[in-house]
Amino acid sequence: MARVSCRLQMVRKNIPEGWSNKMVQDESLEAELSSEVIFSGSERCRLDRFLAARQPDLSRSRLQSLVKSGAVQVNGGPAKISYMLKSGDRVTLKIPPPVALELQAQDLPLNIIYEDEHLVVVDKAAGMVVHPAAGNPDGTLVNALLHHCGDLAGIGGVLRPGIVHRLDQHTSGLLVVAKDDVSHQGLARQFKEHSLKREYRALVYGRLLPPAGCFESLIGRHPQNRKKMASVTKGGKAARTNYQVLRFYPAGGCSLVSLRLETGRTHQIRVHLSEAGYPLIGDQVYGKKGARRSAGLSGGGDFILRFPRQALHAGILGFKHPVSGRWYEFASPLPEDMAALLDNLRRREDSS
Repeated sequence: MARVSCRLQMVRKNIPEGWSNKMVQDESLEAELSSEVIFSGSERCRLDRFLAARQPDLSRSRLQSLVKSGAVQVNGGPAKISYMLKSGDRVTLKIPPPVALELQAQDLPLNIIYEDEHLVVVDKAAGMVVHPAAGNPDGTLVNALLHHCGDLAGIGGVLRPGIVHRLDQHTSGLLVVAKDDVSHQGLARQFKEHSLKREYRALVYGRLLPPAGCFESLIGRHPQNRKKMASVTKGGKAARTNYQVLRFYPAGGCSLVSLRLETGRTHQIRVHLSEAGYPLIGDQVYGKKGARRSAGLSGGGDFILRFPRQALHAGILGFKHPVSGRWYEFASPLPEDMAALLDNLRRREDSS
């Protein structure tokens, strides 16, 4: 990479590395980071590659948006991402302060499993929505994280928690959330490459056969019900769910299943299990056929029918730390409601 000289004009806190010879602290979020660099390389270099090397704390997509918005200029004028820098070119970058997200920070209960300056791992309770949407304007995990992460960095130019993946409202378990652009980009890449480890525990209606295998389909919007997802023949995204039956409970007519995701499509587990004929206990959207079957059990599956949510828990989450490169793996025990359901099933097995 070419040798450069830098001049910092105005900066704010949390200055990205590699841009400053002189630094002036400004407490105001109104201040912007402005820097001018004279390119003096012997070989030409693409503008986007040059900026990525100089600004490791910003994602490539963020840098590209800055170029497109005119925040990056070459020799006093706008330039394309693909512009080839030559010796003597003057590159100016003005990074505006992150825009405040128009959401309310709320002091809500959070079960923090792990946290550092780059990310946080949360054990989400069943019933908590991950992010605001129609019908759930607040009281979400995002609202809680905005309150908890007082030092939240700007991701994509916005002060917001970096939601990389989601769990359905009534699914409990582990989520990782990025605090900065680099971590968000690194985690998103692992999700795209399916290199993370994600395992779930589920209770399903029926005896799942064969006891181990893989569901594979294209998942997209249901052709008749746009609020549901379904396996489709065209227009969907590839989805793979590996499963293994851990135990079958004859008295309850249901199975405890371990599931490992290779992809993370919306409602993936719920769709695959339901379409295979083994819907999740408590699933009010995809599990109605299973509930009718359970209702026919002699002696009743009443305690199963009363379970108030889909019996699904994200129990294991493993990933490579996007900054340190170290492998992290976390485990969450079954929540009380699913543990109580299993205890009830075991007692019925012991008494039969």
